[in-house]
Amino acid sequence: MSRTHQPGAPLPLHTDEGTGSALLLIHGHPFDRTMWAPQIEEFSRTHRVIAPDLRGYGGAPAAPGTTLLGDFAADVLALADALGVERFTLGGLSMGGQIVMECYRLFPERIEGLLLADTFPAAETPEGRVARDAMAEHLVREGMAGYAEEVLDKMVAPYAPESVRAHVRRMMTATHPEGAAAALRGRARRPDYRALLITVDVPAVVVVGRDDTYTPVADAEAMHAAIAGSALVVVDNAAHMPNLEQPALFNEALRGLLSTVAARAKA
Repeated sequence: MSRTHQPGAPLPLHTDEGTGSALLLIHGHPFDRTMWAPQIEEFSRTHRVIAPDLRGYGGAPAAPGTTLLGDFAADVLALADALGVERFTLGGLSMGGQIVMECYRLFPERIEGLLLADTFPAAETPEGRVARDAMAEHLVREGMAGYAEEVLDKMVAPYAPESVRAHVRRMMTATHPEGAAAALRGRARRPDYRALLITVDVPAVVVVGRDDTYTPVADAEAMHAAIAGSALVVVDNAAHMPNLEQPALFNEALRGLLSTVAARAKA
């Protein structure tokens, strides 16, 4: 059953469906929890799947200023605690993948497996920090519509089905500019997670769209090389959001991770 909290409730707006071992999924920027719809539908048959709206996104309230990755990670932990979920497989895409890495830095003992999709671990460059801060001010000033049209063909490939493109466009244009800007400022100040990846000792899969220009295949290959025993899945005919562009292939990769997590738990 769905256990979705309403705005104003003590817990962040989230979807919580199915029973069994927990799978917690973190969306990217500038999206919301509905980006995981194909994964919620598939894996809630066998797992308890939890997908929150991050602060400032979807139905979650937006606050001006700066939202650090550590703030998002604290929200993830608070949600897991409130739902009584002690251990879980944690997955994220793009910014969500960086939040996953921050979560592993802060509370690795709670995490049974890692899904890192279309993301990268390096800290922001000085030039990148200036660009993210400038984009944050632009979004606050101009809103999300122009930005959404500008980046749509990089978020999902131009050849993606129109239904997928419409879903991604809707998520982007529905995002509150202040929330998106706060997250951009926080990402501009993120730490470098490359040394952390070498310490990962839970099952992990790195997934990337073959045509992703935000996080190219080379970035995914480097992450795979850093995480001992990890799997690497390159999804053909997909760009930055293979979970929506090629859900069957993405789900196959996630299913493999969950099977490895389950086997390790029984060992």
